[in-house]
Amino acid sequence: MVVKTDVCAYSGLRIYPGHGIFYVRADQKSFKFINRKSKSQFLQRLNPRKIAWTQLYRRMHKKGTMEESTRKKTRKVSKTTNKAVVGMTLDVIKAKRSQKPEVRAAAREAALREIKERNKAKQARAHPANALAPATALACMKAGAPGEPLTCP
Repeated sequence: MVVKTDVCAYSGLRIYPGHGIFYVRADQKSFKFINRKSKSQFLQRLNPRKIAWTQLYRRMHKKGTMEESTRKKTRKVSKTTNKAVVGMTLDVIKAKRSQKPEVRAAAREAALREIKERNKAKQARAHPANALAPATALACMKAGAPGEPLTCP
């Protein structure tokens, strides 16, 4: 058996037959309220969106929606497309990918060695005293008397 229910004009709660208050305004617009409290708040022109126990407030603040909507989020299938990177064509990228790990490791070591040599050369230009071999620099330090400036070949 289906029971015809109305909805409260203020709170949004269900009103069962035989319950509620029917209010007709002077402009002949009618409202049905679940109880005297709802009618009073309506007549005071209080906003139901700001009253915590109303359905409008609950809907607005996403309260109690977890039970209703438990849909899983669908993941989008992303197609893997190979694109060229700035400075490298797609052919170069594919060639590097197909290289063996040993070749790649050797190239990496060679690049690191080159960078270290470049840094040493830059340091030697900036600080000529540090450019000497460690043994020669140590000999120069021992040879000089305390308080005298270092003079090394």
